Amino acid sequence: MKKYFLLLVLSVLAIQVSKAQTNCSDYYPLVDGASLQYTNYDKKGKEDGQINYKVANVQNNGSGTSATMLMEMVDQKGNTYTSDYDIACDGNVVKIDFKSLMNEQMLSQMGDVEVDISGTDVELPNNLSVGQELPDANISLKMKMGGAINMNTNVETINRKVEKQESVTTPAGTFDCYVIYSETKTKMMMANQTFPSRTWLAEGIGMVKQESYNKKGKLMGSMVLTQFSK
Repeated sequence: MKKYFLLLVLSVLAIQVSKAQTNCSDYYPLVDGASLQYTNYDKKGKEDGQINYKVANVQNNGSGTSATMLMEMVDQKGNTYTSDYDIACDGNVVKIDFKSLMNEQMLSQMGDVEVDISGTDVELPNNLSVGQELPDANISLKMKMGGAINMNTNVETINRKVEKQESVTTPAGTFDCYVIYSETKTKMMMANQTFPSRTWLAEGIGMVKQESYNKKGKLMGSMVLTQFSK
């Protein structure tokens, strides 16, 4: 369950760098019923589960848009975990309601645990350019798992920059993308790790592909858009 929860947090950090295809932003189709399916692969290219997103409860007012992201994660054994969180964009900034991640449905899947979550938003401007540097982001989690067992986790996304533009082909189609490099620092209990990654973003779609690497730059795993509809 700890691995699933951390994956959920990393997935939110990854997906939220894409934003609404409204007057708020050029990225991410924030329209009712839009759905995206991502397939996870391990370092050997073997399928390692899926993540499904669906956009619901979209509301537009003036220059802002808010919606609910419904998320379903299926691991390699076929176990399914579900959650949802609130997302809103206003002007040129998207905001994630981190506390909404801790909904009753999510907590019931984690057993007897109390969770406090906080963080900063990931920002992505409408006009990306190669060489551009982007702000950092983080999520902090404090978990009480019964008795005297506490687990604190901090996930930071740092050194974000636009590396290049390139075309990427996935089972969902071929997309012209900006490639964003970043580093994810995780602090959990006594373990500290840093994972470089690259995310491919396409206008009107959002994240098309993501690759994570170890400290030596070798591929550890990837997530690829396999289905998309709106």
